[in-house]
Amino acid sequence: MKKLSLVLVLFVTMLLSACGDTRSHTQAVYMLVDTSGTYAQEIGKAAKIINYLLATLNPGDSLAVAKVETRSFSEKDIVAKVTFDKRPSQATLQKRAFKAKIEAFAKNIKGTAYTDITGGLIQGAEYLNETKAGTKTIVVFSDMQEELGKGTVRDFPIKLDGIRIVALNVTKLRTDNADPRLYMDRLARWEERTRKAGATDWVMVNDLENNMESILNPR
Repeated sequence: MKKLSLVLVLFVTMLLSACGDTRSHTQAVYMLVDTSGTYAQEIGKAAKIINYLLATLNPGDSLAVAKVETRSFSEKDIVAKVTFDKRPSQATLQKRAFKAKIEAFAKNIKGTAYTDITGGLIQGAEYLNETKAGTKTIVVFSDMQEELGKGTVRDFPIKLDGIRIVALNVTKLRTDNADPRLYMDRLARWEERTRKAGATDWVMVNDLENNMESILNPR
């Protein structure tokens, strides 16, 4: 009887380990889409990125898209999220439904006054950690100019342990054109902050036509 119990315990342990191994080979992506000011006009490019992710991610992978707005540390800012079914046919249906949600979002997008990138990063890290995926990536589609509204506090250390950060379509502001150092300093500050928070990598992709694969492939 004791031998039988031991065998059952070993069997259950092997099953649990196998489940853990399965998740270790999956990817999870959390994409932040800046909806502030005139940057909201870039939503067409953001939709192309999302379509690429939908086409590239596999059954078992996870994807979420969220808005970056006045205060972004909230579940309500998540436009769509899904963990794709292991059955390819079901995963295909999920991807179609996800795409439909994004298309509806893009048609009704409204520019916001402020840009809470930090709040979005914190929310994204929470989502990614819950997926327990082997590879976790936060994609930030923004000019990376954070502007916080009155009463919004974000000047504290954040945790991005084990997460890759990919900055996409980081457009230059008018002030950057006058003084390019502002642009370079802004990017350097974000890279320093995210790496200090434990991010495994910082990748910037501005050439969306030829460099799309850099979003998911670690250097």
